[in-house]
Amino acid sequence: MVHASLSGTGLSPTQVRDALLDALGPRGTLVVPAFTPENSDSSRAHRALVAHLSAAEADQFRASMPPFEPDATPCPTMGALAECVRTTPGAVRSDHPQTSLAAIGPRAAELLAGHDLRCHLGERSPLARLYEADAQVLLLRVGFEVCSAFHLAEYRMTPRPPRRLYRCVVGDKGNWFSYEDLTLYDGDFAEVGARLPDELLVRREWSGEPVTLFGMRAAVDDVSDQLSRYRLRNDVK
Repeated sequence: MVHASLSGTGLSPTQVRDALLDALGPRGTLVVPAFTPENSDSSRAHRALVAHLSAAEADQFRASMPPFEPDATPCPTMGALAECVRTTPGAVRSDHPQTSLAAIGPRAAELLAGHDLRCHLGERSPLARLYEADAQVLLLRVGFEVCSAFHLAEYRMTPRPPRRLYRCVVGDKGNWFSYEDLTLYDGDFAEVGARLPDELLVRREWSGEPVTLFGMRAAVDDVSDQLSRYRLRNDVK
């Protein structure tokens, strides 16, 4: 599972995708987050889109929002590599209208199947299957603050985070789907990532930025323990 920032590398997303697939070999599967936070009326991404609009214009914008389509909806906030993987012929994408993943490789369909609409990134999401497979996570010129795998640790922490209401558009324009799930928070991911034992991590550098590789299972277990001991839930907004 790869999170990447390619700015300043001089390489295209296609070149990086192909290099990763070459490194994985024919038995490997490349996974990226293909999240669509814009498909909401409460996310930071949606608020940024309507910030300059009047109340009436914001209502009109909300009414005209297209539904999530796994085969067509782009993931612009996830970066060029994620969009490149998503649009690669033969790629598979999970069905969640806000936190889908995309993948290329022989296990793509198996790992991404059955993404429960009421479970962003927990036990009924592809993250749980990636954990079972002990997938590797590659942070390519980005930090732990964007490490989506740590969200699985939130579902496993004690006490569990509170729940909140989410809304998104599915099926048809104007068809708003509401559901409850955990209140996800990534504001302390950089901190808990910095506390991971050095022996779990392989560190390198590329074009002046850090590159970190680690096994998902051991990292999620460690972060879940950290969050259970250190996180103050009343800091989560």
